[in-house]
Amino acid sequence: MAASTSISFLSQNPFLGSSQNVLSVSICPKFVGTVPMQRPPQRQPSFAVEARAKTRREDRLARHSRIRKKVEGTPERPRLCVFRSNKHLYVQVIDDTKMHTLAAVSTMQKLVSEESDYSSGPTIEVAKRVGEIIAKSCLEKGITKVAFDRGGYPYHGRVEALAEAAREHGLQF
Repeated sequence: MAASTSISFLSQNPFLGSSQNVLSVSICPKFVGTVPMQRPPQRQPSFAVEARAKTRREDRLARHSRIRKKVEGTPERPRLCVFRSNKHLYVQVIDDTKMHTLAAVSTMQKLVSEESDYSSGPTIEVAKRVGEIIAKSCLEKGITKVAFDRGGYPYHGRVEALAEAAREHGLQF
């Protein structure tokens, strides 16, 4: 004959008065696993489709992360990274192994901002000037080959003008 075990928990409940058996569980090895398990009622799935509009910035960041998986700056061939805002244009030459910026030029620097007068943002001529200055500063530091990282921007307009000007002044990519 199998032995059964009983477990009970005593609890002081202010609503019930004195201590009473709140939970009592009996375990009998003879009946283990034979009690059918009750399932909670299933909810019907709601098919509300919400279209989440991606912004242009989110699309650019997704393209940039895809590019960054492939393009990496090394000491022999650092990464030429372009960032374009509405008002300014920024270019950096980065060694990703050391996480070090080797050269940087932007339209906020006096070299660029004093030479050209632009009020509504950098134009293609300003981008060409930035490309020329970054190429000269890289060649001074002994950098001739770079990996071009367009930053998720399409290769046309200011980004293309910057790249072409850097190529014309001695950078290889």
